[in-house]
Amino acid sequence: MFDAQFGSLAADWQALTQQIPLTFIAKAFLTLFVIVDPIGLVPLFISLVDGRSPEEQSRIARRAIVVSAGILATFALCGAFVLRYLDISMEAFQVTAGILLFKIGIDMVFAHRERETQEEEQEALMRQDVSIFPLAIPLIAGPGTLATMLILIQEADSHTLGEVIVLTDAAIVLAIAYVLLMLAKYLAELLGRTGVNVVTRILGVLLAALAVQYIADGTMALLQTGVIHVLQQYQAG
Repeated sequence: MFDAQFGSLAADWQALTQQIPLTFIAKAFLTLFVIVDPIGLVPLFISLVDGRSPEEQSRIARRAIVVSAGILATFALCGAFVLRYLDISMEAFQVTAGILLFKIGIDMVFAHRERETQEEEQEALMRQDVSIFPLAIPLIAGPGTLATMLILIQEADSHTLGEVIVLTDAAIVLAIAYVLLMLAKYLAELLGRTGVNVVTRILGVLLAALAVQYIADGTMALLQTGVIHVLQQYQAG
């Protein structure tokens, strides 16, 4: 009887895993976690909120996460429409995003991350509220994150509840980022600058490899589209 129940549970679990794209869930989460890099945000957040009260730091972190969530959700739902309006193919966008992510990954590996220009940094220091700029944009919801969201949303079409999975993974990553920002002071003391750099460089290697895969997939798709177009014109002629 026990064997029968165990076999039934195993069969139910197998059927469930076939319906739920666990591989895509893990891929979307890890991709977003790497590109947002919540751990790498810690020293940047500390420098931006230095000298402010704990209550104000909490308000800044909370507002930055909420604004970032709104930006990512809007871009995920409307980004494809914008590309179609501008007559940009998803394959071309994927190659471009891959190049951009590769640049970010290389900067992470060599600890040369510059998510904002010097002019933007000076402007942020002069402003009272840093939650929207530069914390939400471009530190959290930067160009790399937006490009990644759009690519994942495109891939989600081939999976059950794919868009819900991507948005849920993004929400989880932002929740993790919020928790780490709230604990920024303690994490900075625990990891130190060296520890943060080590984690950032590991994530940079993963991001660079992912970017190369994006470029390869996009390039192959562009070549296939071009070959098909040439064959259609040949047959029509």
